[in-house]
Amino acid sequence: MNVTWDGGGDETPVRISAAGWLRVGLRALALSTILLAGVIVKLLLRLVEYPIFREKRPITPWVTRTVCRQALWVIGLRLRVIGRPMKMRGAWVANHASWLDIFVLNAVKSVYFVSKAEVAGWPGIGFLAKITGTVFIARDPRQAKAQTALFVERLRAGHRLVFFPEGTSTDGFRVLPFKTTLFQSFFTEELRGEMAIQPVSVVYHAPEGEDPRFYGWWGDMSFGAHLLKTLSAGRRGRVELRYHSPVKLADAVDRKALARELEEAVRGGMPEARRVAS
Repeated sequence: MNVTWDGGGDETPVRISAAGWLRVGLRALALSTILLAGVIVKLLLRLVEYPIFREKRPITPWVTRTVCRQALWVIGLRLRVIGRPMKMRGAWVANHASWLDIFVLNAVKSVYFVSKAEVAGWPGIGFLAKITGTVFIARDPRQAKAQTALFVERLRAGHRLVFFPEGTSTDGFRVLPFKTTLFQSFFTEELRGEMAIQPVSVVYHAPEGEDPRFYGWWGDMSFGAHLLKTLSAGRRGRVELRYHSPVKLADAVDRKALARELEEAVRGGMPEARRVAS
């Protein structure tokens, strides 16, 4: 993320009832167990998978998908899919509203996220990102060629990369203008003729009676406080993944036109009240 969208307001203090704390304890235990079991299974399978298939990873992504589906159930977030994920090689771009996006997008299809290099060093999260095959990139123009080569390698291995072109997360009630820099990496001879990018709208709906922005995680919000709030919810919320028509790179004029077309598609998939940019 290059910038932080602060939303013009402060984070609402977390107030959890006794029943809420009980839900936190039970769900945290279940979630920790699922994640730990997934890590162990994935690491063991990767010991066999890597020598044979290298970066193609035909087996371990199924572990990630299963873990993410179970995690959403434990968290209390129902998932609805509208449209179909593309079958051709390429990437997805989506709006970014929460840390929950990682579970949501992984629960439907085997994907690999593109993240800033700093995330690799974050305690816990960095480790999980590494074992799930996240692509780490540095905000350094001098590494542009190496970054492009990495994208080519991963896409040719059949990986579907996921980008958040807004550059930061929001409250889920808006789509920020897409940054165009990363799209330049796709305009190479190796990729342009055979790849496509599919826009995806991620739409969260809060549990009944809660703030409509309940699942949004942005600005300087504490991850721990947001996690506690999410796990304490007494009612289930839901999230919709809306897959739009893929855009072939061969049909794009340049990176700015491509970014604009993808942004319009993602924004168009949001409820009308959320189709704003700021």
